[in-house]
Amino acid sequence: MRVTQSMLSNNMLRHISQSYESMAKTQEQLTTGKKISRPSDDPVVAMKGMTYRTNLTEVEQYKRNLSEAYNWMENSDAALDKATSAMQRIRELTVQASNGTYEGSQLEMIGREIDQLKEHLVSIANTQVAGKYIFNGNDTTNKPVDFNRPAGKLPVSDNKNSVKLELSQGIEIAVNINPVNVFSHEAGSPEGGLFGDINELMKSLEGNSNESINGFLDKLDSHIDNLVAERAELGARYNRVELIDARVSEQEVIANRILSDNEDADIERVITDLKMQESLHRAALGVGSRIMQPTLMDFLR
Repeated sequence: MRVTQSMLSNNMLRHISQSYESMAKTQEQLTTGKKISRPSDDPVVAMKGMTYRTNLTEVEQYKRNLSEAYNWMENSDAALDKATSAMQRIRELTVQASNGTYEGSQLEMIGREIDQLKEHLVSIANTQVAGKYIFNGNDTTNKPVDFNRPAGKLPVSDNKNSVKLELSQGIEIAVNINPVNVFSHEAGSPEGGLFGDINELMKSLEGNSNESINGFLDKLDSHIDNLVAERAELGARYNRVELIDARVSEQEVIANRILSDNEDADIERVITDLKMQESLHRAALGVGSRIMQPTLMDFLR
């Protein structure tokens, strides 16, 4: 085959152009830190990256759900702790009032303090977290306790549905307690439940009930036991949430590592390749300058 000057020049220009393209791709990897910048660069890497990114997005959502779960459970535990302290104080006052040495005015003062403690329990039952009532089952927009409700409506909600969050693949954990077990009220004569028993206790202190003050101690102990039991059950779930959190954190690290291995460029290798391509490009330019047909100036030197 006859090789002409034009063929040599065209081949040289084509190879130099390809060298520029290789250098541009390598420089793009160095700038972005990624192996590919578009799916057409490597469809297999692109498809794997989509899958890995989906997994990482799921893990990040589970992390957000875990944060929400901690918020609910920690606030619930703190509220139950305050409620337990209030009930223990009511019991102490009941013990004092039941010894038979207090006069009517003194019993009235004890009744006033118990009434304030009752209001404190109402405020605890109406605890909100991020604008949501945490002791009203899955009805988080309405107060669970409101003794000013119109007739015919329960002053204390009986909603005991769970609020569940998905904290891992297929694992849902209830983040609230059963409020019916701790904040309750039964209408009637006499009243029942936590708030009903407190109301009856205040009536006895005011002399408006025939029931002995000493008889309320067992009822108060039962309510305190219910509070402690709910805190214990909540604590058990909290421990499980911590275990799930540790597992999800490990999954997040693994997902980020796999995604990095799939998409991130090896910077040391990219720099080495770029240096090699620059050397080859200079060599190609040097050889090309010798291949080009001599001009009239070369003969005039």
